[in-house]
Amino acid sequence: DTSGRNSMALLELRAISKRFGGLQALANVSLALDDGMIASLIGPNGAGKTTLFNTLTGLYRPDQGEIVFSHRSLVGLKPENITAAGISRTFQNIRLFSDMTVLDNVLVGMHARLQTSLPAILLRSKAFHAQERQARSRALELVELTALHGREHTWAGQLSYGEQRRLEIARALAAGPEILLLDEPTAGMNAQEAQSLMALFKELIGNYVKAILLIEHNMRVVMGISHWIHVLDYGEKIAEGNPDKVRRDPRVIEAYLGQGTWAPDARD
Repeated sequence: DTSGRNSMALLELRAISKRFGGLQALANVSLALDDGMIASLIGPNGAGKTTLFNTLTGLYRPDQGEIVFSHRSLVGLKPENITAAGISRTFQNIRLFSDMTVLDNVLVGMHARLQTSLPAILLRSKAFHAQERQARSRALELVELTALHGREHTWAGQLSYGEQRRLEIARALAAGPEILLLDEPTAGMNAQEAQSLMALFKELIGNYVKAILLIEHNMRVVMGISHWIHVLDYGEKIAEGNPDKVRRDPRVIEAYLGQGTWAPDARD
């Protein structure tokens, strides 16, 4: 099994700390994400998981620590520069354009990758049209990949909750990322929807992205899909390892006991 300590990691967070006033949201958190890996970030509510995602994607600047992706520091970069560098994310609260179609939502996600110059767009040049055709066919591929085929021209706001979650993933993939960050992707889904999403994540690795890091409360999903799990509690990393190791870790069980959500033997 892979260790979270590979020196050739695709992404490394080194001793990240973040305070909000008197609250220490993250304290000295380090983690590594290797090529080919699906890793999960778990922990009770308020453990700092989304804060870590927000710090990693440039919404917050860490007070201390280093974030290195493909040998370059991401600290201080704006969110759109981090997306352009190759890291895409979804949010806990769905952020789709509800009065735009499914296809247009995916096309919006592509703007970070489009190469056409402004004059070419204004003049609607050959290069612009070629790129527009390419973007459209790529968007349709992602719509199909996320099982939304036939819904291309449906308003995003008319989709079911599960479909909206999948559309968010399609839009995040539209930017052509190397790393996909998913904030509670199976929230509000039934067991069958969650199962099909797990199959999608496995298909994405090596075909569409190099690695996935997800925040997830559904332990059946976490244990069934993760190569490596990082556990946060009160902003500190209390454990990491493969699912078997984390499942049995006394500190992890203790951190979750008050939450009533720990199912250490959940299998996929």
